Amino acid sequence: MAKVSIIMGSKSDFPIMEQAVEILKKFQIEVEVDIVSAHRTPEKMFDFAKKAHERGISVIIAGAGGAAHLPGMVASISPLPVIGVPIKSSNSIDGWDSILSILQMPNGVPVATVALNAAQNAGILAAQIIGSSDYKIQRSILDFKKELKEKVLNDVKHL
Repeated sequence: MAKVSIIMGSKSDFPIMEQAVEILKKFQIEVEVDIVSAHRTPEKMFDFAKKAHERGISVIIAGAGGAAHLPGMVASISPLPVIGVPIKSSNSIDGWDSILSILQMPNGVPVATVALNAAQNAGILAAQIIGSSDYKIQRSILDFKKELKEKVLNDVKHL
């Protein structure tokens, strides 16, 4: 069974990152959650990034605010796809520092980047990556997209 690891730089990021946990659980994808700070626990970050694929992880979602080095540093070490979630933090410059830190990766170290605070989209993207080779997950994604469509069409009826 595919497994997604959701990591973040600090506990204060969890209210945002919880959105990814919730959507992945909806798709019945196993999730693990941890705090892995690129700046305060670099040894833990290196160990995590080196071994995640050996533990059955399929995709890593890394949320970070401020300088937001966590997604890129993990991507530089791990062979797994990394999805970065820029988080507007208390010391942030309207979130732009986080967005650009995650988005502007050098060639050879890709990080898929979602919008500011868009952890739900990171979870959906992780599910789509897994769904490319897992029919059951792909079916769940198709059902989810159908629900989105039906919600919009229903909203139109109530205007």
